[in-house]
Amino acid sequence: MKAPRNSLTRYWWLLLIRGMAATIFGIAAFAWPGLTLAVLILLFGAWMLVDGVFAIANSIRYRDRIEKWWLWLLDGVLGVVVGMLTLFMPGVTAFVLLMFIAGWAIIGGALRILAAIQLRKQIRGEWLMILSGALSIMFGGLFIMLPVAGILSLVWLIGLWAIFFGAVLIALAVQMRRQGKELLANSATR
Repeated sequence: MKAPRNSLTRYWWLLLIRGMAATIFGIAAFAWPGLTLAVLILLFGAWMLVDGVFAIANSIRYRDRIEKWWLWLLDGVLGVVVGMLTLFMPGVTAFVLLMFIAGWAIIGGALRILAAIQLRKQIRGEWLMILSGALSIMFGGLFIMLPVAGILSLVWLIGLWAIFFGAVLIALAVQMRRQGKELLANSATR
């Protein structure tokens, strides 16, 4: 039982990198609200692609230790696919971009919630993963309910969501790091 915990806590820094990238992206969206739609599409597509690659790396790393590791893999593949579609189709309309983002956020959020439920006996702080999934689902739902929102609203909503999502992932990374240190300390005293 200790092996999965050691494995999960050893790579806490992958969650930290994902959280930092999301937070930086969110701050940039607020700092430069006059970004054109083309630049926003490229930035968001690149971020989704990188986030998906890290999620895939995480899932592959844990595949032999966690049941249903494929939930993380699906989350990562979804991010890569939508990121690539976004990058290779920069002329896409704002409505289609909204639906890409909404679909990615809702499906990815649901997959993170399922992964957290699966991991609840192996990690502490799984509620943070559930919270990140719930935030993603709410974010996607907002885009579906408000498709005529202006581009500035789009930038601000994406920025706000990225900051919250990043903060939750950073908090989860800190929790995983702390748990890893506790496991090391406990194994050293034995």
